[in-house]
Amino acid sequence: MRTDALLDSFLAGLAPLAPVAVWAHGSLAGGDYQEGRSDLDLIAVLDHPIAPRTVWRLALLHARLRNEPLADRLHCSYPTPKTAADAGRRHLTWAHGRLFERPVTPVTRAELHTFGRVLYGVPPADVLPPVPEEELAAFVVRDQRDYWRREVDRAANWTRDVWVDLGLLTFARATVTLREGRLISKREALDVLPGLGAPEEVVEDIGRRRYDDPVPPTEEWIARRARLTRGYLGPAIDALVAASGCAPAETGAPPRTPLLKRRRG
Repeated sequence: MRTDALLDSFLAGLAPLAPVAVWAHGSLAGGDYQEGRSDLDLIAVLDHPIAPRTVWRLALLHARLRNEPLADRLHCSYPTPKTAADAGRRHLTWAHGRLFERPVTPVTRAELHTFGRVLYGVPPADVLPPVPEEELAAFVVRDQRDYWRREVDRAANWTRDVWVDLGLLTFARATVTLREGRLISKREALDVLPGLGAPEEVVEDIGRRRYDDPVPPTEEWIARRARLTRGYLGPAIDALVAASGCAPAETGAPPRTPLLKRRRG
């Protein structure tokens, strides 16, 4: 399996930096991973501060992996034991072919505690504090209100598959988290969407592209799908935010050792 080969190469390259742990979250940990379609979402906890030399070594590691199959889908954040507990802290991250800083969100932290997959080292509970329910709920509402609701108004986004898929699936997952206090996979979110009133033909389109072998879409369908998605998501997010008791978003621009042996299973 190409995913296993990439993870083994990544862990071998990371070994000289002596990580405390490497964990998977997202689809790779949640049982909904589709090779070649899903991202490989990882967290690697390093045992020392992120000095300039560490940044250089990590950049070199990812550069060496860039020709490996699926390497463009490997995303990894690099907290340390001293910084990991701070939910608001930004951590060095490799994603989309570059290094930058971003937080490890409450949703990611909750995933790690709930179904995180240990690839190496200690489990998440040894490093990360648990995520209070109210913190998770507040983050989910803010994400829908301050990011996704604003993006609905940017029509050009919604001709792209990734925006349609993530917009609808993230909304369904947020709804279940707020109503039931639990996390669900993208597959489960796809099953939830019809009951939330999402356009059935768009939901079916997502399912075909994610789990089957779809035919290329026509320009007419891409345009219709965009209209259907935006027409549904805008009011749906507004209703979700209103039901949560939070104020609606303001107008304006959005914020926004020896070789490591991977645990299998």
